[in-house]
Amino acid sequence: MTAEPMREDPAPLGPGAAVLAFDVGGTDTKSGLVDASGRVLGLRRTPTPLDAGDPAGAIARSFAELADALRADAPGVVPVAVGVSVPGLVDEVAGIGIFSSNLGWRDAPIRDLAEGALGLPVAFGHDVRAAGDAEHRLGAARGYDDAVVLAIGTGIASSILIGGRPYAGGGYAGEFGHSLADPAGERCACGAIGCLETIASAGAIARRYATATGRPVAGARAVLAAASAGDATARGIWDDAIEALAQALARLVANLAPEAVVIGGGLSQAGPALFDPLGDRLDALLSFHRRPVLVRASLGDDAGLLGTALAARDLAASHGSENDARVPRRPAEETAS
Repeated sequence: MTAEPMREDPAPLGPGAAVLAFDVGGTDTKSGLVDASGRVLGLRRTPTPLDAGDPAGAIARSFAELADALRADAPGVVPVAVGVSVPGLVDEVAGIGIFSSNLGWRDAPIRDLAEGALGLPVAFGHDVRAAGDAEHRLGAARGYDDAVVLAIGTGIASSILIGGRPYAGGGYAGEFGHSLADPAGERCACGAIGCLETIASAGAIARRYATATGRPVAGARAVLAAASAGDATARGIWDDAIEALAQALARLVANLAPEAVVIGGGLSQAGPALFDPLGDRLDALLSFHRRPVLVRASLGDDAGLLGTALAARDLAASHGSENDARVPRRPAEETAS
């Protein structure tokens, strides 16, 4: 398995148990070994294995290969738990991947598969909720117990924090990108019409510009550059995205009243070109509501992996008792010998 090296120690986790962490994406999987001081060792990115016949099993088997490589690079570090986060609909309590269109599973027992492959207890969760928890505990959402962390890239997803705890809604909460933005708009990949991410995601901005002009662009950043240079089509598409985001946030504020909205993902790299007009438009839409601060996420692409590692450490701490009902299991090949 070819790994792309990544920078080490993206953020200090502090002292705690040594754990393994795997943040699975539709294209790549990030993995790392966290030592007792909180350093993230061997942080790497590898292609996510895709197997139409056994998608969840193939990914679980890849964890064992990655774990062997991480342990070999740091032989003195002995992990006692594992964190695994995946995209799609996730039931963290049952350990089930309910559905992932990109990875091709339905009702996959991912936690059990990972525990069988690794022989360690596994904390299983959703990738964006893991990133939101990391931003709350380590990053830009610190100090805000009621917050929403948005990831705006190819799509749009969110992590909802209420009273400092992630809210999952049985795995269905946080699908911010699939809230209705334009009833007469485009059909979304999810099958609905006019979802927010068909207008306001970084992927949608680039796609809509290419459709309108016949000129493909590398991404939303190129559309913003064209808008800044006086391209009226680019300006209209960028402004439509800001308006759709502001209206969706105004509805969210009316219902959840978050103290902060933390925005990450590729679109957040636009900086003031995103945050200033978005804040101005949100001010115009709100009246008596509690106006959240808009903050750029601080952990970047590392947030999901860090949140996954934190979940593994939480699980390790809960296993301090000999009476814990969930005990580490040895891999199947060992128990069969």
